[in-house]
Amino acid sequence: MDEKKVENPKANINWFPGHMAKAKREIKEIIKLVDLVIELKDARIPYSSTNPMVDEIVENKPRLVLLCKATIADESITKSWIEYYKTKNILALDIDSISGYNVSKVVAYANKVLEELFRKREEKGIKNKTIKALIIGIPNVGKSTLINTLAKRKAVNVGDKPGVTKTQTWIKVTPDLLLLDTPGILWPKFEDQSVGLKLAMCGSIKDEILDLEYISIKSLEYIIINYPNLLKARYNLDEIDKDPYTNLEAIARRRGCLLKGGIIDYDRAYNIVLNDLRGNKIGRMSYEKPE
Repeated sequence: MDEKKVENPKANINWFPGHMAKAKREIKEIIKLVDLVIELKDARIPYSSTNPMVDEIVENKPRLVLLCKATIADESITKSWIEYYKTKNILALDIDSISGYNVSKVVAYANKVLEELFRKREEKGIKNKTIKALIIGIPNVGKSTLINTLAKRKAVNVGDKPGVTKTQTWIKVTPDLLLLDTPGILWPKFEDQSVGLKLAMCGSIKDEILDLEYISIKSLEYIIINYPNLLKARYNLDEIDKDPYTNLEAIARRRGCLLKGGIIDYDRAYNIVLNDLRGNKIGRMSYEKPE
């Protein structure tokens, strides 16, 4: 095979649709009405799925971090993230909205974060403990799914592609919890391209603005180093090579991604790797650690 070097022709990923800019303005206007900010992050990429504008938007409001999709992340690494947030005096809970894992604990954790607020209210004779919470996170992190799971009904629309929620909506999910759903907000430009890469690996950026070869090969590079046994088992490979293209060709042959004359159909192979990655068919993996 000729030596190939993968480069990202769309390296400066810039995705900030108008509805996101509008959402940011509206959130800043409404933040004074809420008691708590529930910030959703992808458990596989808690750093990369954190919008750097969130601190500016939510100001000093009490915050609860929910590490979503925890059942497809590396459990040991997720635990290290929870400990990391503890050192920052931020309460974090790992959840999975689809399976329901730990979702029943969300309201209790919200109450724990707001213990001081409730104490002050009681001193003023206010006994109402209804929580008004703003739920915020990047596209496709699972906000709508979480709301529907908490509410035990279809309170908001859910989609498997980013950008489903377009407006802000108050939803009563339990007798004691009101949630304000917001559109997912990405930042205008990724200064750190590794952030864009990890978001792409998790399906948080629309594929139309990505180079699939770049994402697929970089994903394979990471898995080869960190989860080689999962890769080997998924594709029934005899051995794992350090070169991602060598592994990709082996995967392509195993899956019949061949053109006339036995030529590798790279486009089909790229899509197989990405679909398996995003569909959690390779195994539980995380793509960054607290350090």
